[in-house]
Amino acid sequence: MKSVSNAVQIGSRSVGAGQPTFIIAEIGINHNGDLELAKKLIDAAALAGCDAVKFQKRTPELCVPAPQRDTKRDTPWGVMSYQEYRRRIELGRAEFSAIHRYCSDRGLDWFASCWDEPSVDFIEEFDPVCHKVASACLTDAGLLRRINATGRPVILSTGMSTLEQIRRAAAQIEPERLLLAHSTSSYPCQPGELNLRMIETLRREFGRPVGYSGHEVGLQTTYAAVVLGACFVERHITLDRAMWGSDQAASVEPWGLMRLVRDIRTIEAALGDGTKRVYDSELAAMKKLRRVES
Repeated sequence: MKSVSNAVQIGSRSVGAGQPTFIIAEIGINHNGDLELAKKLIDAAALAGCDAVKFQKRTPELCVPAPQRDTKRDTPWGVMSYQEYRRRIELGRAEFSAIHRYCSDRGLDWFASCWDEPSVDFIEEFDPVCHKVASACLTDAGLLRRINATGRPVILSTGMSTLEQIRRAAAQIEPERLLLAHSTSSYPCQPGELNLRMIETLRREFGRPVGYSGHEVGLQTTYAAVVLGACFVERHITLDRAMWGSDQAASVEPWGLMRLVRDIRTIEAALGDGTKRVYDSELAAMKKLRRVES
């Protein structure tokens, strides 16, 4: 196991073992290119008590594979090529400037998964608290080097990857700024493929803060991730799981997000520190019920 300090400062929060769970509401592309919808999702995250929201940023000309560019797709805006669709849902400088102000007004940190190097440079203009590497980008060494060069904390998502690929990717990031997110990249993911014990496997292997990025339906397994030691959790959020978009069905609606944050905080309080003690609240029962003192 690596012997570097197991905590990373993200914004005003220390993220690591023994710290409160850092809760990230993943807006991603669930805004469907609509700034007003993005603001409503930010409102939902703030109301629930999340610590941060996360977006995605792509340069479609670089990120859409050539064979898919002209593929036709039915969208709420009509039939268009996949390349046109990717352009349609991208937010630009004016929108992200508004998002930056909106999150600041609501006391939320924000950052993004950048899928290409120009997108890193774009998001850097807004002084993000960290960067996240999407699972799909874990093998992009050039992108990893560019993100590492920012000097910011880096969350490395590990879905659709072998342990050896994760090792090679982690080696591109300065250890003291690295966090890993266990994930399975299917949407929605079936419980039998969540493999939550990988949280401990990654912690043993890398000695870094490990969290959980979930794409399942329901909240139970995210709670289990916290109990198993995830020091941050990320779930996609939506206003309505029936909305159009590839990530909506695997997302959490506002009331579910409120329950998620509330229950994680309760779980944290309940886990304690593992030191056995007699609580003051037990003394009356002890006096009434215990017949023999040792």
